Amino acid sequence: MTTIDKETVKENGNATPVTEQGSGENPLRAEKRRKLHELKKAGIDPFPHNYERTAQVSEIAAKFSDLVAGDIREGDRFRIAGRLMTKRPMGKAAFFNVQDQSGSIQIYLRGEELSEVDRTAFDLIDLGDIVGIDGFVFKTKKGELSLHAKEFKILCKSLEPLPEKYHGIQDVEIKYRYRHLDLLSDPDSRDVFIKRSKIIAETRAWLNARGFLEVETPVLQPIYGGAAAYPFSTHHRALDMKLFLKISPELYLKRLIVGGFDKVYEINKNFRNEGIDRSHNPEFTMLEWYEAYTDYNYQMKQFEDLIAHLAKTITGSTKVMYQGKELDFTPPWRRLTVYDGIREHAGIDPETATLDELFKKAREVGCDIDKPSTRGEMAMEIFEAAVEPHLWAPTFITDHPVEISPLTKKHRTKPGLVERFEPFAAHMEIGNAYTELNDPEDQMDRLREQEAKRVVDEEAQPMDEDFIHAIDTGMPPTGGVGVGIERIVMMLTDRHSIRDIILFPTMKFK
Repeated sequence: MTTIDKETVKENGNATPVTEQGSGENPLRAEKRRKLHELKKAGIDPFPHNYERTAQVSEIAAKFSDLVAGDIREGDRFRIAGRLMTKRPMGKAAFFNVQDQSGSIQIYLRGEELSEVDRTAFDLIDLGDIVGIDGFVFKTKKGELSLHAKEFKILCKSLEPLPEKYHGIQDVEIKYRYRHLDLLSDPDSRDVFIKRSKIIAETRAWLNARGFLEVETPVLQPIYGGAAAYPFSTHHRALDMKLFLKISPELYLKRLIVGGFDKVYEINKNFRNEGIDRSHNPEFTMLEWYEAYTDYNYQMKQFEDLIAHLAKTITGSTKVMYQGKELDFTPPWRRLTVYDGIREHAGIDPETATLDELFKKAREVGCDIDKPSTRGEMAMEIFEAAVEPHLWAPTFITDHPVEISPLTKKHRTKPGLVERFEPFAAHMEIGNAYTELNDPEDQMDRLREQEAKRVVDEEAQPMDEDFIHAIDTGMPPTGGVGVGIERIVMMLTDRHSIRDIILFPTMKFK
């Protein structure tokens, strides 16, 4: 086991691993261990099995918000529990702060008012220990709501020193690897994850209110599909077969539409064996919903309504500040086709240019391609390099080339394109949606093309005969939407990196 060096944290807010006990043990840990043994020697259990609380800190704060300075409420007695975050001895008395999930409150304690056992326990506590307090409410002359402790219990004696409270953890490696320390020392970090939970809960409530049915699809799949991505694989010993962690629930959710469910959704973990950067993590949370008898135009309206609702619910406004710049999620959002975006920002018409001209433009804008490919594929390369950096305001990018959209219905009026949209905001793609392809012959032809591509493109869609069987059975006209939950959370909590809004981001094992 490795631990965090408190001395390093004290100096600069960072931390470095140190050895467990023995000659190399951190002096602060050694002192905490000594006190642990003293508690046991005194017959005090430093790890009791339970502690009955009567309130959380936030409940006390709300109930006594109108208390005036100097008020004492000896009749209002509460039992709280939490972590000791500060300690200020004052002779035979002490002030200290206890923090639970809901907040922090000041505690006042006089040694002579405690039992001998409680005094011994208090003398042997350190910052970071978990304690129980039984006391009454008062407000100091300076106006700080407090509890006057009449009983003091040690509930968990800690060994690991906490980060220095005024600076928290500055080293991001430590921040992400030891998330528990980050949460203890940084209230803003805790607030981000509370908001993340609220965003997901509100999304679920929004869909449920519209008649959607929440479902679950397999995480382990014999054939992966639904996205262009390289999967993680494993081996099932009992069945002696290769399985893949899902990259998307799409093909399974469409089977449920075929089976007669008109509105289904899943909030699920997807796994893609790809790079890590500020907006990508190999394990991430995706919302996908499918709705029979709708198309991508209908779903564009639903998408912008959902995000505007989340912004208003979480931040109080459809206009939010992200990284110092405003994002206005108020519907309706701008609609921009892929080809119009290329004309606007790359200075070339992807419909009339020759393949050589498209290849030259792709190289000119920095695309990493060494030879011409199809018109649609090169157009999308140019789009990603030349257009995406301009997409700050929430925008629906629509009508993609058919070559890159094997599960999408062909456009009803534009040959060579499909009915697809990708919503962008703050230069990030935050979703993907189609009028779903339900022509079984067209679907089979396109999956065959994808299967042929797999010789040179590992991320091309594999053939899935069970999915084809479902499409052969008959799927009604359907609109489908995928939403990247993490990127929505990033924008609504003003966090630059996806690792700031995933509790335990993927990191190299030490």
